[in-house]
Amino acid sequence: MTQIVIAGGGIAGLTAALSLHAAGFTEVTVVEAALESRPVGAGLNIMPNAVRELDALGLLERLEGTAVRTRELRYYHRSGGLISREPRGRTAGYRWPQLSMPRGDLRAVLAEAVRERLGARALIPGARVTAVEHLPDGRARIELECRSKGPGGRASLAPGVLVGADGIRSVVRAALNPFEGDPPWNGMLVWRGVSRMPAERAAAFMLIAGDDRQKAVVYPMSEPDGEGRVLVNWALARPGDATAGRFRGDWNRPVPVSRFVHHYEGWTFDGVDVAEVVRAADEAFEYPMVDREPLERWTRGRITLIGDAAHAMYPIGSNGATQSVIDARALAHALAAHHSPADALADYEAERRPVMTELQRANRQLGPEVVIKLAHERAPGGFTDIRDVIPAAELDAIAKRYAAAGAFDPRTVNQGSPYTVESLGAPVI
Repeated sequence: MTQIVIAGGGIAGLTAALSLHAAGFTEVTVVEAALESRPVGAGLNIMPNAVRELDALGLLERLEGTAVRTRELRYYHRSGGLISREPRGRTAGYRWPQLSMPRGDLRAVLAEAVRERLGARALIPGARVTAVEHLPDGRARIELECRSKGPGGRASLAPGVLVGADGIRSVVRAALNPFEGDPPWNGMLVWRGVSRMPAERAAAFMLIAGDDRQKAVVYPMSEPDGEGRVLVNWALARPGDATAGRFRGDWNRPVPVSRFVHHYEGWTFDGVDVAEVVRAADEAFEYPMVDREPLERWTRGRITLIGDAAHAMYPIGSNGATQSVIDARALAHALAAHHSPADALADYEAERRPVMTELQRANRQLGPEVVIKLAHERAPGGFTDIRDVIPAAELDAIAKRYAAAGAFDPRTVNQGSPYTVESLGAPVI
């Protein structure tokens, strides 16, 4: 019997496998629906609390070889006025950096480490969980569709523990919450892409600009290459028409840049021309901005959820990939600390679900990005001095309140990883 099956080979699932291995578990299998990795979601920003955990897994050097350190975040009024500048990562006093990188690069590092440490058979591509049956002893029987074995390839497993890391449309989540339905859409469309452009035309910082109805996020995620060019991640948001709602949860739908770039003409912030950045992209993807309602439970018996399957949230505050990493580490720590898997999963949920519920709700209120909304509401035509619009103390309080909500303030993070498991004894499933 396979001890632990992880449904989903994204950031949450792969980090969970590595964390479980570090905690002493040897029989761990990750099943991933995709036959091959694709760079879904363009780029991502990993906060210091997650970098700390990846460092504990011995991956920081590999990651820094493909990422760039984010040292500053700037918020702008849509008219171009600077709202605030915030140091990030080690510049802000963290012991670990904040990293920006292509999502595909992070997944490649994690997948390579899984195969090295757990063996090639630990990661099975082309295997999708299609059904979950609850068994009387708290375990689950899962049905797998195995595309790698050709048409009709199927398998059935009853693992000791089932971890649902299968994203916003999680089959495991649906088995725990069969009447939930589709992810709710807030009426906003998001466009994402990656551009390669001269470093002097790209920001050396991360910028977030606009208001609550139209927004741009732009940041570099590589050092200059031999031609002096850098990779720039961008994400744009504005209201969409009613037909867009039928694509909920699909962030891999290609669209031409010409469909939306005209909305961002004239958006220039300290030399960064948003429309120019977007036009430099080879491709763009569109999806409705959706999330999931906070759940009253993530766990049933020996079944639990992590990452987007547990708490998909709006792309605000760099918390998607970040919190998936933290979930994975917390889960492995709990399983190593208990002889009863059910007790372990209950403890994991008790630690993580309240914090994630608060973050999900905070992101629906724009999280730290509420400053661009406040600036627009109070000074729709722009301003000369932001202090006349939003006092410095108010800006500081907004940032600190959000960091405290997710326990990623410098004081908490710098205490070190709470998920070290070497002294907890042999795990039992």
